[in-house]
Amino acid sequence: MQGTVEGFSYGLVTPVAAFLMACLGAALGLRCTARSLRTRRPWKPGGLALGAASIGSGVWTMHFIGMMGFAVTEAPIGYDRFTTFASLVVGIVMTGIGIFIVGYRGSTPMALVTGGTVTGLGIATMHYLGMAGVRLHGQVTYDTGTVALSVLIAVAASVAGLWVIATHRGFSASLGASLVLGVASTGMHFTAMAGVEVHLDGTTTTPGGAPATELLVPMLIGPAVFLLLAGVALFFDPLLVTGGRGRDMDRHEGHLRSARPARSAGATRGLCGSRGLGGVPAQRTRLRADRDRREETDRTAARAPRSGPQDLHDW
Repeated sequence: MQGTVEGFSYGLVTPVAAFLMACLGAALGLRCTARSLRTRRPWKPGGLALGAASIGSGVWTMHFIGMMGFAVTEAPIGYDRFTTFASLVVGIVMTGIGIFIVGYRGSTPMALVTGGTVTGLGIATMHYLGMAGVRLHGQVTYDTGTVALSVLIAVAASVAGLWVIATHRGFSASLGASLVLGVASTGMHFTAMAGVEVHLDGTTTTPGGAPATELLVPMLIGPAVFLLLAGVALFFDPLLVTGGRGRDMDRHEGHLRSARPARSAGATRGLCGSRGLGGVPAQRTRLRADRDRREETDRTAARAPRSGPQDLHDW
């Protein structure tokens, strides 16, 4: 028996809420990624990992908010706990692989295409793995063309979002990339759902798995709170969540170093027993000078000119 599929049981509430969470996750993830792309410091992997977690959590939250409106008129629906949670983990891991490729390979065309493809496939995998967790008395099938289109949307949007954030600077670029990824991931979800067909076996008993209100609502609280807290932290201090220091502080320290009197040749001559400027051992002075040069190189790379306006939100 053919089941009657409803995708908007709560009207526009679920698609609008899903879109907002997808945009929030994309905004946080892409801005963390953008900041990490412009630094060589040890906390770079942490920034990329936070970006992957934000994008993955945002897309996963979007998906299951949308699934709150999914219903089959003739049969109740349940969700398998393990498969539902596994879809979140898989989405974050695959998104992380794509972001780390771009983070360490730079903004080359090959890195952007490869990283964007992996990220897009991660978003699509998360969606269809989450759908595999649906439990009902029947079979869920998909239209092949619709599935291919949904995967293409996810991949194209991921490549575009990473390209914008890697090659442009400024708040407008971050906002545009976040909207692109938010619109595309939400559009991918509802495009995929448009190709869903349900064939029921006529059984009316309660299916396996937990009801949506019992499983999805509690599971959505964690990623949603994480995204909101990270968003608040980014709003008040964009560098807080990645552990970096503000560019103004870096510039201030650079000016202080440039204002110091030049060390004489005799100040840095000798071994540990020799004394440099102000009685500091010459070897320690040389080590400090080497450290200052490395930090200056990192700041120069981080401030490399890119297209687009620069402002306080420029990562």
